[in-house]
Amino acid sequence: MDLDKNIKFKDLKLQNWLVKQCHSIGLKNPTLIQLNCIPKILEGQDCIGAAKTGSGKTLAFALPIVQKLCEDPYGIYALVLTPTRELAYQIADQFTIIGKPINLKTCVVVGGMDMVEQGKLLSKNPHIVVGTPGRLADHLESCKTFTLSKIKFLVLDEADRLLGGQFDEQMKTIFLTLPKSRQNLFFSATVTDTLNILKDTIGREVFLFEDKTEGETATVAALTQQYLLCPKDVKDAYLVELIRTYKNKDEDGNVMVFTDTCKNCQVLSIMLNEVGIDNVALHAMISQQQRLAALNRFKNNTVKILIATDVASRGLDFPTVKLVINHNVPKVPKEYIHRVGRTARAGRGGQAVTLVTPYDIKLLQSIEDLIKVKLTECKINDSEVGKIYTQVSVTKSEAYIKLEESDFYEKKLINLRKKWILEGLDPDEEEQKLFKKGKKNKRKDKKIKLKQKNKYIVDKTQ
Repeated sequence: MDLDKNIKFKDLKLQNWLVKQCHSIGLKNPTLIQLNCIPKILEGQDCIGAAKTGSGKTLAFALPIVQKLCEDPYGIYALVLTPTRELAYQIADQFTIIGKPINLKTCVVVGGMDMVEQGKLLSKNPHIVVGTPGRLADHLESCKTFTLSKIKFLVLDEADRLLGGQFDEQMKTIFLTLPKSRQNLFFSATVTDTLNILKDTIGREVFLFEDKTEGETATVAALTQQYLLCPKDVKDAYLVELIRTYKNKDEDGNVMVFTDTCKNCQVLSIMLNEVGIDNVALHAMISQQQRLAALNRFKNNTVKILIATDVASRGLDFPTVKLVINHNVPKVPKEYIHRVGRTARAGRGGQAVTLVTPYDIKLLQSIEDLIKVKLTECKINDSEVGKIYTQVSVTKSEAYIKLEESDFYEKKLINLRKKWILEGLDPDEEEQKLFKKGKKNKRKDKKIKLKQKNKYIVDKTQ
């Protein structure tokens, strides 16, 4: 079904009170994925839906689930699984908003929070459980105060990642507890081979919807996509100047900066704060309370810059984000789509700039091949970069020292030891291997940095 501006939510066989709830949050017309999926879900069909980020996928499954729940309310009615904690909270919030008139009860089950408290909430049989696979599997193995054996709906949001292999053991534990008679809803930004195989193995008719309204491009037309070419050892100075240049043009626009590791994320955050660029960090090595606090400060515009790893690249909706910066070029091209999808959402415009070194050209070409768009060059004042290079380099070195003085590495080691134990490895042996590898890499990094410093001094004096 093609998008028709005259079609309203009431035309999708939604009840009047739900239509009013949509209007109360500013939604007048359904998006294409909502237009196609909501009627099929209400008819009882399994559904696989794929649409670009910011296309309204959450409400495409939340609205029909809440309507069906209203017709026959009981216990834990629907289970929604998602790969990240932050996305789980966001989905639960949307369910709570549209289900307010019927006093809908939701429960978020994610890692980093009190398991006992979560267990108490689950024992009260909330209508909707939203969780990450790891923590939910832990509850199913250790807690007998609730059951998922009577759920009517199973939703996998960001289904391609949930079924991509990383969560196989946890998903197996969860699926063993679910009833065979249920409605399956799988949503993602792209239809992958995994989802196609899933469609063939469900065993009954499945409605498949893929939004291709903007041709073959994987990113929205309202997004301006650029690259900023810079030497590897001066990349951080280019990042600082890029943010300053943008902020001089638009003080109100929020900025997200994506980087590859938790360590780099924390160091960048410390460095940028020290040079006067106020920001918060979001990554897996900080507590869940700190993660939620950082998100809230960013969402309510207390802080306008968020430095994050890919934990923030999927599903999260920040209407005020106008610029996404990739501090590193993603090694997996599909992750680029998810990152830049944090801006230019729901018809709004946005900009994405990727910092590219000469070593990243092939990665950039892979991304362009996937999205079928050629990135244009973004230029900033090189002389200004030269002026701040020394300050940025020194500040980043100090940020590394601060990180070493904190308990960051201790937390990381605790998490690694947990992972090794779950994989059946000897944590003491693995820790020793890591220590030896770290010493070797430290000597190598020292040589590279000395070489880069000497080269920069020679270049400046010529």
